[in-house]
Amino acid sequence: MNTRRTPLFCDTGLATRIERAEAELIEATARAAHRRLADGRGFVIPLAGGLASFAQADSPFNKVVGLGFGGVPTAGELDEIEQAYTAVGAPVQVELPHLADPEIGVVLTRRGYRLESFENVLGIGIEDQYDVALPDGIAIRPSGDDELDQWLNLMADAVAAPDTQGVPWREEFPRDTYIEAERDSTAADVNRYVALHNNEIAGGAGLRTVAGIAQFAGAATLSAHRRHGIQSALLATRLSDAAAAGCDVGVITTQPASKSQQNAQHSGFDLLYTRAVLVWSARVKAA
Repeated sequence: MNTRRTPLFCDTGLATRIERAEAELIEATARAAHRRLADGRGFVIPLAGGLASFAQADSPFNKVVGLGFGGVPTAGELDEIEQAYTAVGAPVQVELPHLADPEIGVVLTRRGYRLESFENVLGIGIEDQYDVALPDGIAIRPSGDDELDQWLNLMADAVAAPDTQGVPWREEFPRDTYIEAERDSTAADVNRYVALHNNEIAGGAGLRTVAGIAQFAGAATLSAHRRHGIQSALLATRLSDAAAAGCDVGVITTQPASKSQQNAQHSGFDLLYTRAVLVWSARVKAA
């Protein structure tokens, strides 16, 4: 990677591209959950350029995403999604970029939405090509469907031991629900990777490329194989593949001041913008 690079600047045009890619990922994954469960409870509702998604109970994909760059939601549109989430016993969780139309925050606050947390979106300008030199004993390869369960459990183990540095995640998800959600994400064309250390499976990661945006999904390393350069190897390999796919920007989402953010910035990612997480529920409104 170029060590003398210009930091990536994020204007509203780039933020729109990133949020659109995020909305497409959430929609594809939620619809896969709907097909799997076939219980009629799930929904995806378009909303002011973004969407409101409910995949299944306790899913990380139950959220409103992509708002801010396609107009301000009307009272009627917000009534519809609030009723939809209430019907399935879930709160409305809106992830709103700070680059969004400020009027949206005003509207949501007046309706009783409460600020609960933040998350950071970091990005990197992708070079034309990369020379990937892996440490001795480390190999990275695609992960096939024949080892999907092993890959899912590897990623679930990483989520079970989150960052202790910085601001903690506001939510925890049941292990089985998280695994099923990650399984559903294969319908969104998330490419899986496995890292080998001395021929043993030692880590994994994901990558999705769409419309020039490379979305870096979570990367995990088993504790027995840490501090051997596996995370750097997974990142370099995915950057190279993103370049080959014609992407110009890579993005990753972290908690503020977390070890994950620190590692991403050390690897060349820049902080692009922050999403505020605003939550509404019928119980809160009644109170």
